[in-house]
Amino acid sequence: MGQTITEKIFSEHVGREVKAGEIVECELDMIIGNDITTPISIKAFRESGAKRLAKPDNFAIVLDHFIPAKDIASANQAKISREFAYEHNLKHFFDEKDMGIEHALLPEKGLVVPGDVIIGADSHTCTHGALGAFATGMGSTDLAYGMITGKNWFKVPPSIKVVYSGKLGEYVYGKDLILELIRRIGVDGALYKALEFTGDTIENLDMDGRFSLCNMAIEAGAKNGIIAVDEVTKAFLADKDLAREPKIHYSDEDAQYEQVIEIDVNSLEPVIAFPHLPSNGRPISEAAKMDLKVDQVFIGSCTNGRLSDIAIAAEILKGRKVARHTRMIVTPATQKILKEAEKRGYIDILIDAGAVVSNPTCGACLGGYMGILGDNERCVSTTNRNFVGRMGARTSEIYLANSAVAAASAVAGKITDPREL
Repeated sequence: MGQTITEKIFSEHVGREVKAGEIVECELDMIIGNDITTPISIKAFRESGAKRLAKPDNFAIVLDHFIPAKDIASANQAKISREFAYEHNLKHFFDEKDMGIEHALLPEKGLVVPGDVIIGADSHTCTHGALGAFATGMGSTDLAYGMITGKNWFKVPPSIKVVYSGKLGEYVYGKDLILELIRRIGVDGALYKALEFTGDTIENLDMDGRFSLCNMAIEAGAKNGIIAVDEVTKAFLADKDLAREPKIHYSDEDAQYEQVIEIDVNSLEPVIAFPHLPSNGRPISEAAKMDLKVDQVFIGSCTNGRLSDIAIAAEILKGRKVARHTRMIVTPATQKILKEAEKRGYIDILIDAGAVVSNPTCGACLGGYMGILGDNERCVSTTNRNFVGRMGARTSEIYLANSAVAAASAVAGKITDPREL
């Protein structure tokens, strides 16, 4: 039998052919830490007696969750990472001076390369599979092991092939593709599997949509999400000074998949996931009939804080106003995205409509700061999780949607189908 793209990436790194189910020790191309998880890794690193990083140029620290610091605790947390970065003269250390949400910033910087094996102490590290890399989240002590040895242990995951076919309709994006899949298979439907996204729909999907799609693979329980390199990928990478030479792999025609899921998108509407699981997806036309008042709309995060998301919101909000009883927060995922959005006039449109535009941060997404929900408040959010208490009060409700649904709901003050605005 042939191999899947995920098996081939591991085979290339291990130096022999490997199959799903094997446990291997593998060289790492990139290790990613953030301001919440890295201090724990640093503590484990020091307690081990280690004095230096195995591969300092393959280790990136991105301070993105509580930066600028929201309180004394978060300031001290960031201080630990800063001191470690300066002590080891880290090449890839990103603080206020070059802000960005890690899973948007590192691809932007050319630090994620096709064929890489990447770990991060953040569950949405699977985002980077959009570039034909194996990327997965691990715990902070696992990260420390990688910092010390330059390697880590993996059980090579079996693959589920997801074939999307057809043309996406109006206001349907990569976010809807993954929400529809999770609606069908559940939050544990791909437990410890590789989700390999294919089909003519994917071939015509832009990189922003691909990042959104792979970002939420973890919400189906997957170990990683991955899309093979094509002309869209190559165009995204063309203007970047890549950290390594790409190693491009494709699944063999006779590769073995644990399951093949086929999804025809021709009739797919924007999908909105009701509380309190990403699998509670419903068509927006159904949700819009329920007259659900919205207290807050949030557009941002590593899932949907990219330039196209801001462009979509600006298109819908141009000449309109955010509803009086609704708050709208827009968080560009990186400073570069923010600057380009300003250049194109999107930020002026959003502010004139009544939105607040923040610096890049994960704050609102995880209920940290910059958008906490109060008791019984309802939020339409472009983030990736709508668990109980995820964005604030345990009695609050989070509805996951794409940027068009979010922006339309901000204007109407209730969950709204953007096609009907």
